[in-house]
Amino acid sequence: MENKQAIDRLLAVMAKLRDPDGGCPWDIEQTFETIAPYTIEEAYEVADAIARGDMKDLKEELGDLLLQVVYHSQMATESGADLRFTFEDVAAGIADKMIRRHPHVFGDATVESAAAQTKAWEEVKAEERRLKGKAERESLLDDLPLALPALTRAEKLQKRAARGGFDWPETRQVLAKIDEELFELRTELDAGAATDRLEDELGDVLFTIANLARHLKIDPEEALRRTNRKFEKRFRAVEQALGQDGRAMQETPLDELERLWQAAKGVERR
Repeated sequence: MENKQAIDRLLAVMAKLRDPDGGCPWDIEQTFETIAPYTIEEAYEVADAIARGDMKDLKEELGDLLLQVVYHSQMATESGADLRFTFEDVAAGIADKMIRRHPHVFGDATVESAAAQTKAWEEVKAEERRLKGKAERESLLDDLPLALPALTRAEKLQKRAARGGFDWPETRQVLAKIDEELFELRTELDAGAATDRLEDELGDVLFTIANLARHLKIDPEEALRRTNRKFEKRFRAVEQALGQDGRAMQETPLDELERLWQAAKGVERR
């Protein structure tokens, strides 16, 4: 009951913020399109709190993300009859979907492995599309959101393609493809190619690296986030070392910066 009261309170707060009579001018002006970027940002902040292992921050960020669901639901509640839905509709819909897609948990079906569950999940999704009167997928690549981060979408495109057998059987073949793509990029660079050609070749390198991540069963976004955190920690250590000596980074020779960088790496290994 306490949880229901908390949700009801949040819904009431959001309705008040959107109320033309005494609500917040900024909140009243927002639309699905203007709020969408905030929704994506809040999801990333949840992921960041998890990566940092900060449970206090995670609780707060999950609240911010929940607010986004409530925000969109409130705007839908205010919409015309053909578009209208409520937060309760959203909650009921996802609960029904989870029950429907897990017959081995909520029904009599059995699933032998995670791989078998993935296959069964796709079969249920296909049946849902049929019941909704949606056309069958014309391509294995249909329905992948364009708004996904590029590395994530690349990995998902490759995963879909692999379902059709379009995949390298060996991880080393992917490594060889990376070498090939790097050679093509180097060739264009040496030839003084225009920026659009270099961008094209660099994109091929990144796409193939995302494929390597898939073969290694590593999330490319998380791998890059981890490296970003590592870079930031080391860079700050270099800045601190220079600050202790009263030196500016811009006036420090590159070989000295490299020495300090390696020293920062050495501290991490201890």
